[in-house]
Amino acid sequence: MKITESRSASYVILALIYIAAGVIGYLIYHFLPFSLWLNLLLADVAATVFVFLFSCIFHNASVYDPYWSVQPPVILTLFAIGQNITFAKMLLLVAVWCWAIRLTGNWAYTFHGLKEQDWRYTRYQNSMRRLYPLINFTGIHLVPTLIVYGCILPAVYAMISDVTGNIGSVLFFLCSLGAVLLELISDSQMHNFRKEQTGTFNRTGLWKYSRHPNYLGEICMWWSIGLAVFCVLPSYWYLLAGALANTILFLLVSIPLADGKQSAKEGFEDYKKETNMLVPVPRIVGNRSNRE
Repeated sequence: MKITESRSASYVILALIYIAAGVIGYLIYHFLPFSLWLNLLLADVAATVFVFLFSCIFHNASVYDPYWSVQPPVILTLFAIGQNITFAKMLLLVAVWCWAIRLTGNWAYTFHGLKEQDWRYTRYQNSMRRLYPLINFTGIHLVPTLIVYGCILPAVYAMISDVTGNIGSVLFFLCSLGAVLLELISDSQMHNFRKEQTGTFNRTGLWKYSRHPNYLGEICMWWSIGLAVFCVLPSYWYLLAGALANTILFLLVSIPLADGKQSAKEGFEDYKKETNMLVPVPRIVGNRSNRE
């Protein structure tokens, strides 16, 4: 208990867990005799199972939280080693690393140690009870791993292919940087709002027009990566399924959960009517002038 109550000790524990998980995944990938995509999938799942075991040991599913942002740059960089790094590949590496540094930094800023667990996991734990171990493994650990695996797979194939780059590579690279910037600004504005406690709902900056601008950035990021690869490897169009799955996850799970928590606050229905779900632009509310 004393170890998990220490923020610095929790960082060290998680670092060791993730280093070990990375080594396990690397070894499994290289020893399996299957195709690239299947070897990578099984290695990714094995690393996830290893992290899940420590989630159970510490009774805290948030042990998995960094996996979302650590997995993609590590995988992509390992596949880049020994390859001819062309312009298109460099853009993909820069985009993914910029995204990963920002997201991991945001996690580190909000992480208070293994004594705390994400409120969403605690809600599942309290509501599901006997089914929670299954929900924990499949919904909290495995499904996100599969989705992020699908998101990074197009870039992996680009890394091992003979691709040079074109106008689409540059265009969607800029889109990915825009997505990272959108997430950076929205997270910063939310942190400031929570410090200042200026109201029930955040109506500052991007949050004035969007209830989830950070989620929009996450969705746009992986569509940008997928479409950048599509521009140089159009025959791999089906790999855009990863970005699609990621979008569905946010629309059907993450956003409803966040809105459900907010709905307990007074005035949420008016806030919801006046604020877009994702796109941060002014919303025209029907018959508003009549009500006023």
